[in-house]
Amino acid sequence: MIFSSVPFLYGFLIVVIALYFLLPKKLKNLVLLLSSLFFYFYGEPIYSIIMVTSSFSGYLFGLLIENTRGKKPSKLVLWIATAVTLAPLIFFKYSDFFITNINGVFKSDINLLRLALPIGISFYTFQILSYLIDVYRGDARVQKNPISFMAYVSLFPQLIAGPIVRYQTIQDELDGRTHSLSDFSYGITRFCVGLGKKVLIADSLSAMILSLSSAADRSVLSFWVCAIAFTLQIYFDFSGYSDMAIGLGRIFGFHFLENFNYPYISKSVTEFWRRWHISLGSWFRDYVYIPMGGNRCSKGKWMFNILVVWFLTGFWHGASWNFIVWGLYFATFLLLEKLFLAKKLEKLPMWLQILYTLILVNFGFVIFNANDLSGVIANFGGMFGAGGIPLTDSRTVYYLLGNAVLLLIAAVGATPLPKKLADKLRNTSFGWVLEPLFAVVTLLLVTAYLVDGSFSPFLYFRF
Repeated sequence: MIFSSVPFLYGFLIVVIALYFLLPKKLKNLVLLLSSLFFYFYGEPIYSIIMVTSSFSGYLFGLLIENTRGKKPSKLVLWIATAVTLAPLIFFKYSDFFITNINGVFKSDINLLRLALPIGISFYTFQILSYLIDVYRGDARVQKNPISFMAYVSLFPQLIAGPIVRYQTIQDELDGRTHSLSDFSYGITRFCVGLGKKVLIADSLSAMILSLSSAADRSVLSFWVCAIAFTLQIYFDFSGYSDMAIGLGRIFGFHFLENFNYPYISKSVTEFWRRWHISLGSWFRDYVYIPMGGNRCSKGKWMFNILVVWFLTGFWHGASWNFIVWGLYFATFLLLEKLFLAKKLEKLPMWLQILYTLILVNFGFVIFNANDLSGVIANFGGMFGAGGIPLTDSRTVYYLLGNAVLLLIAAVGATPLPKKLADKLRNTSFGWVLEPLFAVVTLLLVTAYLVDGSFSPFLYFRF
């Protein structure tokens, strides 16, 4: 089940909201837990046991870490807990990657396991890990109620594609959250914003990209249009999911942190990664980069730390060398900016700084979107005319003109301008009616699109 589907919008969500607010406070976490388990089971009936087992083992390890606090076994328990928590992720996500590379290096013939990746495993694994580490550090209180803890891990608003919600962010709200009409209203509106981003913009961009990339004869323009369109698509797809997750969380009394902050207005790659997928970047910063020494060490060690973190960031996204190259690609420019490039960039006009960032980010997503390294080479080759392909073709021009309005809306929508306009309208005398009207109109448009359209999962379901 996905958020952008008729069964979710007009069945599951309505029933859960009704049960949640009709039942007493002491049963609300149980409602969220059972509904989240059903939500996950609906899409992953077999792999649900993995999520449940990981959640319960995280709960038990949290108690064990708390009971051994200040004693010699404490760190050993943390290491064992980390290994046990990571084991399912490594097994299901990376087994075939390791087997393929072992076969390639040693000329062996080990059969691939060809395991399907459990949806959301990368996200809920990191949430459990952050909880265990925070309990060990004393940054979070141990959760003694298994229902509350498993509700935190399996919470359906953010279960399958983030953002990565740390336990310490919502530990007070797990058992003591409040509800209000303003929060409920905000949650509905924020959810509809994300729904519109995903269905009306991201899915429309996806259809255009599929049509252009599947053509037998392509041009340089075709490769560039696909690269730019994908850069917009992944933003609206993933930030749309985050908006929906934040909105749903607010409906049920949770205040999830923002995951995107208009990354495409960044003036450097460094700034871009402060604005893009914030929950993942802060996770690696706090649980990998800083424990390794961060920048409080020699320059050589600091550079090594950056490379390790971005190797892991790339590898987290997928078991393929193009993701590792993608991570190291950004690590390279982050290092260059911190070493000397940032000072030079600051002297340039703002529009040039933004253009510099957009070009590098766009190239990065070309790497990200390929199936493997050969795909990366083929896409860059196409963008720069390798093999003598034509500069343009009538098919691409047709699609470009036909989707010009969509591309313009997406480009403007990726900036703060729509939010600024919405804030101004909200403060007018008729502002009180605009938000509910927007939510209703968006929901109707999305419904019409879903009834007439095809299934389109979120891009980050791959990870």
